[in-house]
Amino acid sequence: MGRLDGKVAIVSGAARGTGESIARLFAEEGARVVLADVRDDLGEQVAKQIGDAALYVHLDVTREEDWKNAVETSVGHFGGVDVLVNNAALLHLAAIEDTTAQDFERLVAVNQIGTFLGIKSVAPAMKDAGRGSIVNIASIDGLRGQNGVVAYASTKWAVRGITRVAAVELGRFGIRVNAVCPEAGSGEMMAPFIPDGIDVEKVASHSWPLLATQKERRIADRVRDVAKMALFLASDDSASCTASDFPVEGGNSTAKLTRGAPGS
Repeated sequence: MGRLDGKVAIVSGAARGTGESIARLFAEEGARVVLADVRDDLGEQVAKQIGDAALYVHLDVTREEDWKNAVETSVGHFGGVDVLVNNAALLHLAAIEDTTAQDFERLVAVNQIGTFLGIKSVAPAMKDAGRGSIVNIASIDGLRGQNGVVAYASTKWAVRGITRVAAVELGRFGIRVNAVCPEAGSGEMMAPFIPDGIDVEKVASHSWPLLATQKERRIADRVRDVAKMALFLASDDSASCTASDFPVEGGNSTAKLTRGAPGS
């Protein structure tokens, strides 16, 4: 038996990267999965590879009409919605002075408003069923401060706030809401901000200085770790977990290894 047998999940941003990894793992664990994205060709290809347990729908997370269609498709094709993973997101890397209001608003629309609309859209179906798990993919940048991510960090801090409010409002209906805060993300998200000729894998490895207890691992392996955390929160194994943050970042939001100091 899989950990998600009998459950139906909607995963936004599922055409590639973290969302694709989550969708594939959920299907492996017995879920029927609605993959949602704006990259139709990629999304349809992933759904086809997964097989009969998967279905692709076009979803612009900033459009309430698209969310309504995704939920209606999930209910009509698979019989309900038990899990929502709000994964779709945009990244923008720039200093505050080089970030325009348009850059900021673009990330708010997808990362923040998209998360809000996803929760709002699935809530009625989950309330009718008397159960549900909503997993919001936040970020380590929603746990700490770092230069160059003013727009992105603002939205990911907001996702954590949305998570708590939703958990309070929906808890009495049997709906749990949690946030996953990864360091590793899709290499495709970082690629536009990396100069030509620079290996995305190396940049990502440098951006995640794993503690000494952690072995250096490929982006794909670390993204899989994020998917495994989403799986735990989607499953009944996490029945006591709600309104919480779950970092998946090698301890680097709370600890620092200083080379040469005692204990290193």
